[in-house]
Amino acid sequence: MVEIIRLKESNQRTLLKRSETDIETVLPEVRKIVERVKREGDSALFQLEKELDKSSLKSLRVSDREIVEAYEKVGEKAVRTLRRIAKILEKFHQKMLPRDWKDKSINGGVTGILVRPLEKVGLYVPGGRTGYPSTVLMSGIPAKVAGVEELYICTPPKGGSVNPCVLVAADIVGVDAVFKVGGAQAIAAMAYGTKTIPKVDKIVGPGNVYVQAAKRLVAGEVEIDFEAGPSEVMVIADDSASAKLVALELLAQAEHDINSSAILVTTSGKLAVEVKRILEERMDSETVKLSFSRYSKIVLVSNLKKGMEFANMYAPEHLVLMVKQPQKWLTEVKNAGEVFLGPYSAVATGDFVLGPSHVLPTGGKAKFRSGLTVFDFLKLIPYHQLSREGLKKISVLVQEMAGMEELPWHAKSVKERLS
Repeated sequence: MVEIIRLKESNQRTLLKRSETDIETVLPEVRKIVERVKREGDSALFQLEKELDKSSLKSLRVSDREIVEAYEKVGEKAVRTLRRIAKILEKFHQKMLPRDWKDKSINGGVTGILVRPLEKVGLYVPGGRTGYPSTVLMSGIPAKVAGVEELYICTPPKGGSVNPCVLVAADIVGVDAVFKVGGAQAIAAMAYGTKTIPKVDKIVGPGNVYVQAAKRLVAGEVEIDFEAGPSEVMVIADDSASAKLVALELLAQAEHDINSSAILVTTSGKLAVEVKRILEERMDSETVKLSFSRYSKIVLVSNLKKGMEFANMYAPEHLVLMVKQPQKWLTEVKNAGEVFLGPYSAVATGDFVLGPSHVLPTGGKAKFRSGLTVFDFLKLIPYHQLSREGLKKISVLVQEMAGMEELPWHAKSVKERLS
């Protein structure tokens, strides 16, 4: 049954809860896997894949022949679809790409920024029920647009094979190699390097609790993006919204995972009751049913301003505004991974096609970070060139700050240059 709850101060904290990926419970087990891969390299990977996938791999690396066969298996229509989406994503991320700059007006000399890509990046692509070619595009395209020199994928095989759509997507992106390794061991392999799998500078991509735990353990050895939990959507709707379209949006996210959060926040009791009816009629899987018995619900609010305040506290991965004037209420958004306006902007279009990466912050992390962008694959390196006159203009500031912090050699390094 779908629960309808009126938002009150007394129940607000409870309503803000969503699934907590309890990494602490699996850390001891994952730590053993990470240490084993660090110590034994490829041999540990072969053995772990045998234990988990119940198959014996001849090679960890996907061969050129397997990629050719993947194109044959998926067919021309799927290839065209993947290529069209890749072009759309590429255009979006190129718009966001920062450029080198320099300025002579800031401090009396030349100051600038060098924009430089990371050299080696590892993409983790989950296996799931089928495979996720969309994740390959959503992670790989921004990395390539940023100019990453070497790009590698680790993804769990099934029966010794990688999903052919994943392989075609990887080839379209221009990935240097795909490896048949999943789970915590894949993260460890990319973090420390093995004979077959190169050590990378950064690891990005979603995954289950074991993957997230491994990312936490190797952070510092390599850079990671963020720990991502189950999918989330919050729909804010008034009495102008279609109950059917609201229900469709909630069902689409609830099908991801039993711990997904699909929440309707509405000012209309009539809409709430109608959405509840449609949801209960159309729940066609145990995953969706369990999602609505756990973290998915309908929340009634007295007005849209209260609804937006609640949304900003919740900081959802996906926020959908199905209201009379969505552009007006967009200005009230402070915390969200991605925002969809109006009845035709389905979240699924953002998941697969629109441009931004679908690797987005969950669990309230949208309060302090964005989804995956080209910036995740870039370093900004400042540089400076001061003339004697330029140094003279700011020398007093340097010396006074050095005095405040009791760092005399900082002061002398400037003062004596000018004497």
